[in-house]
Parts: sequence; structure tokens; C-alpha cells
Amino acid sequence: MAAKYTYHKTEKLKSRKLIDGLFTGGKSFSVFPIKVFYMFLPDATTQPVQAGVGVSARNFRKAVDRNRIKRLLRECYRLNKLSLHERIQQSNKPIAVFFLYTGKELPEYALLDEKMKVVITKLESLLV
Repeated sequence: MAAKYTYHKTEKLKSRKLIDGLFTGGKSFSVFPIKVFYMFLPDATTQPVQAGVGVSARNFRKAVDRNRIKRLLRECYRLNKLSLHERIQQSNKPIAVFFLYTGKELPEYALLDEKMKVVITKLESLLV
């Protein structure tokens, strides 16, 4: 049961080509302070969801702050992703998702967790 809450290397969005495609040709929505870029993938990949996170260096000059926010975003995604994965496997539409933190101050974990749940339910509703 503990294996379900993992965030493996294969689930991470690392392809520069795919990330650029997300920002240029993908769709987006915002649940402040998280902006979500997503794109349905045409070919079946090994993972139903590939996810990445990012924080603007303009708003957070110190790398320590950026890394902390990215760590919090990944943790919130990791703990709330199960329903999204199940829904995508049922619909058989693989998706690439990028979570961008757009706030100006350091967030609390509770706020990000609450917003991530909203983001995931919104992503699930797009699959219908």
C-alpha cells in the first residue's frame, strides 16, 4: 500500500521538448497560487501522468526558497495524485502536467495541499 504514494523517476516531466510544448501549445488554468499547464499526449507512454514543478526566480531570488517551494509542491502532488492516476487509466488519455508556483511569499504546506486537491479535481473534470 505504501508503494502507491511514490513519485518515481519515470513519472517526472524531464523532456525539454515536452516542457516547451506544454508552454507553447498546451492549455492552462490557475488556482492561485498554482498555475497548471497541461497537454494530452498523443502516444501511450509508460506512465499515465508526467508531472513537473517550477518556481519563478524573479519572485524568489534565493535558491533555498525556490527549492523549498518545489519540494512542497512535489510532496502535495505525491500525496494527492492517486485519484487522478485512476481516472486517467480509465480514460486511457496520458497527460503531461506542469505546476508553476506564482505566489509572491513562501507558502505553508497546508495551503498548498488544499490548492493541490482543487487542482487535481479540476484536472479530473477535464477528462470527461
